[in-house]
Order: sequence, then C-alpha cells, then structure tokens
Amino acid sequence: MMLLQKFTKDLKQEFTGYDKSSLVSDLLAGLTVTAVAIPLALAFGVGSGATAASGLITAIVAGLLISALGGAYYQISGPTGAMAAILMSIVAKYDMQGVFIATVLAGIILIVAGLLHLGKLISFIPMPVITGFTSGIAVIIALGQIDNFFGVQSQGASTLEKLLSYSQLGFTPNWEAAGIGGFVVLTMLIFPKLFGTAIPASLLAIILATLGNLLYGFDVAVVGEIPTTLFLDDRLEFAGLLDFNRLTNLLAPAASIAVLAMIESLLCGATAGRMTGAPLDSNRELVAQGVGNLVVPFFGGIPATAAIARTSVAVKSGAKTRLTGIFHALGILAAMFILAPVMSKIPLAALAGVLMVVSWRMNEWATIGFMVDGKFAGAIFKFIITMLCTIIFDLTTAIVVGVMIGLILQTVRFSHLRITYDEIDPNRLHDHNSSLPENGLVCYITGPIVFANTERLEGIAEKAQAYSYVYFSMRGVPDMDISGTQEFGKLIARLQAEGKEIYLCSVQEDAMEMMRRGGIYAMVGQDCVYWSVERALCHGH
Repeated sequence: MMLLQKFTKDLKQEFTGYDKSSLVSDLLAGLTVTAVAIPLALAFGVGSGATAASGLITAIVAGLLISALGGAYYQISGPTGAMAAILMSIVAKYDMQGVFIATVLAGIILIVAGLLHLGKLISFIPMPVITGFTSGIAVIIALGQIDNFFGVQSQGASTLEKLLSYSQLGFTPNWEAAGIGGFVVLTMLIFPKLFGTAIPASLLAIILATLGNLLYGFDVAVVGEIPTTLFLDDRLEFAGLLDFNRLTNLLAPAASIAVLAMIESLLCGATAGRMTGAPLDSNRELVAQGVGNLVVPFFGGIPATAAIARTSVAVKSGAKTRLTGIFHALGILAAMFILAPVMSKIPLAALAGVLMVVSWRMNEWATIGFMVDGKFAGAIFKFIITMLCTIIFDLTTAIVVGVMIGLILQTVRFSHLRITYDEIDPNRLHDHNSSLPENGLVCYITGPIVFANTERLEGIAEKAQAYSYVYFSMRGVPDMDISGTQEFGKLIARLQAEGKEIYLCSVQEDAMEMMRRGGIYAMVGQDCVYWSVERALCHGH
C-alpha cells in the first residue's frame, strides 16, 4: 500500500507542469532510444539462443510495462547482453518453454523482493565482484557469437562446451560472414569517432550490412521471419506452470535471472540517478521489473532488465517523464510491423558483430584499471575469481563465491589487531605527578578483539613481565566478540596472578559491555577504569 501511495505521489510530481513542449521532448527522446534499441533487441534475442522476434517482443512489452511502473522516469528496460549470456545455457538445457517458466518465477521473486524492501541489498555486493561478473558475462557473450560471426557450427550446452567442440567438428570459417561481422565491428568502432553520434553506429552498421546482403546475396545465415504480431507462436504454455517437477528444476535458473535483473536494474538506476539528480525508488523498480518479467513470457519474450545504454541515451536525448520509455516501445512495435520483411534479411553475422562490440564495452575498464594501477591485490583476486566462476559455472554461483571471498578478506582485514607499547614518560603529562609508577607499561591496542586475532594477546604477558603496573589504552578497540572477551579475561587474570596492577583506559561502550558480561570489569574493579591513560596515571595512585 505504501509503495502504491508513493508511486501515485511521485507520478503527480513527475507530470506537474507537463505541456506540449515536454511531450515533444519525450517523443523525440523515445524515438532516439528506439533507433538504439532495435539493433540491440535483435542481437540480444539471437544471442540468447532464442530468436530476433523474441528480442523485439521483450523490448516492446517490457518497455511499456516497466517504464510505466518503474522506480524512476528515466529507466528504459528490455533484453540485455548480460541476460542473453546466462540465457544461452538455460535455452540449451531447458528449451524455450523452460526459459519462459524461469522468467515467470524470476518475476515473482523480484516482486517479492520489492515488497520486502530488499532493494538496498545491491549495496552489499562488493565492487570487484560486480566488475568480475560483468567481465565474465562479456566473455560469454563474445565466445557465444563465434558461430554466427564466422558462420560455423558448434555443439554443447555451455559456452565452454561449444568452444571445445571445434576441436572435433573442425573450424572452417565462412569468410563472407566473417567479412560482414568484421565490417560491423569496424563501423561501430570508427564511425562515432569520425562522424559523431547523429545516428547510432550499430543501427547504421546493420542497415549497411543488410543492404549489402540484399544487393549481393551473400551465402550467410539471416535472421529469418519476423512475425507481425505481439503474440509469438512460441510463447509460454500454461501447462508448464502446472508441472511441479519442472518448476522445481527451474528454481535455480530463475534465481539467476532474478539476481541479474536486480543487479543490472539497480546499478542502471544508480548511474542514471547521478546523471539526472533524480533518485531511483529501488523497491518500486524491483516490483516493476518483476511485473514485466512475469508478463513478457506470455507474449513469447525473454527476461528483461533496465539497460544502461538505452537509459543513458534517453537521459541525454532530453527525456522528461516515463512516457519516453513508452514511446520507445511503441516505436519498436511500429518498426516491427512496417520493417519486418527487411529485418528478416539481416545477416546473423552482423548481429554477432554488434554483440562483439557490446561485450567489449561492457567491461568496466576504468574500474579494472583502477584496481590494477593501485595494486589492490584483494580486489583483483575477487575480480578474477568472480569472472572465472561466471564463465565456468553460472551467475548465482559467481556472486555467492565473490561475496564470500569478499567477506573473508574483509574479516581478515578488520580483524587485524595492532598492539604497541610505551613506557611511562612524565614529560608527556600535563599534570606532573611525583607519585607516578616507575615501572609502568602502557599497552595500546587498536582493532577489534575477535576470534581471529586472540593469539596476538599472548605477547602482552611476555612484554609486561618486567613491570608492576599495566595500563591498557583501548580507544582503538571498537568491539570484542565472545572469544576475544574470554581470552582478554584470561590475560587480565594471569597478570593479576603475577601481582601486577591493571588499569583499563578509554574503553569504548561496546567493548565495555562485553567486559561487563565477561566479568573483566569486576576483576579489574571500578577504581581501575579511567577515561584516559593520563587520568589513570595522575589519579590512580
């Protein structure tokens, strides 16, 4: 109910003062995004193992629904390269009906996540992990397009299996297909540098490649029939939703789809939010993504997420409201009905060329360079492991492994305990006191005292052997766990048994609470607990 009320409030605010000029801005921005989205929708549809038509349908249905319900006006959703990468193995293993069912399940997961306000979970995934799985997906996309790019045929369910199959099947490129793919790659790389971005380079490259194919009749595979209907023949069958065993088998793929949709959409929203100054309602965005993915399989579409490329184009083109996303979807719908005969002649090698460039650009090169230049060993390790797990296993495994490694490294880092010692120096005190102990030792402890570092406490007893007074300065100890409390208590008991006077100084609240519960406070006594070492030295004797 709160989500609905906030959505209504935000919608009123979004369209306050909306006029003809705003409508024109939204319309032009929507058509600009259409020009960018069409070649990508076709490429991602084919790249996922489905069809070009599935990609178009996804862009249309998801574009309409998610734009209307989304967490911000600028989010543009549709098929993406990252989603296409994980769909290849799902299509190979479970066929398209399996993909449709997994997409519905993923939609339900996303809706539940939004209703439970889990939109902030993305912040718990470390940056190197996100960068690693993005690069892993980029590799999967590039390797998955070798067949179409070179006009060859591989076998296998996974990308690696297909790659290895060339050793048995042979690799004899169709040079006409390779030429078309290479032409598209060069056009996409060179055209923007020479002529700017008046027309999307991917759209221009596909138009030129298709014209060349129509004029010269190259011996290459093409997209094939593009149906002029919103309801594809191959779409979700209700019977599949009643097959409990199949539903159970598809829970893992559904979780992968949902996790990826969550990560991509929320990262896209965070990036676009910085560009526009308008924050994303992350929970409403998850609900919108869930609704879109719940509905799109009934039309024959594949999973959708918010796409940073299309979203950034919308923002830069002057989008004012969520009507931009709706106009972009209607533009794709019109193009599908009008240009279906021409789209059917697009060479698959041309779409493969588009995906090759997309996969290269997906990599977060600035972040990778930052990690390498700064020699951040832990971050580089997380990046490489996550990337390899994404390529070899799947997205969910990669994220889990990456986060676990991140937590382990973070635990090691945070559990580092630094202990330094200092003999009492009267010249450093503001209040010169003649009764200062002549054989006192100040022990400075910095870091949490936890199970991973309790062995460091053993050195304190050895260091304190020659002293009768030991002052623990613990301003740098934010907390203690039960193991740390127990071992610190043993240390205090040992020092007291040796006849030493113990003083606790500058103890933080959380650490003090653990000391009270562990009996350490009672062992030392209230008279030996001070706000600072200086106070203990001046007034403790």
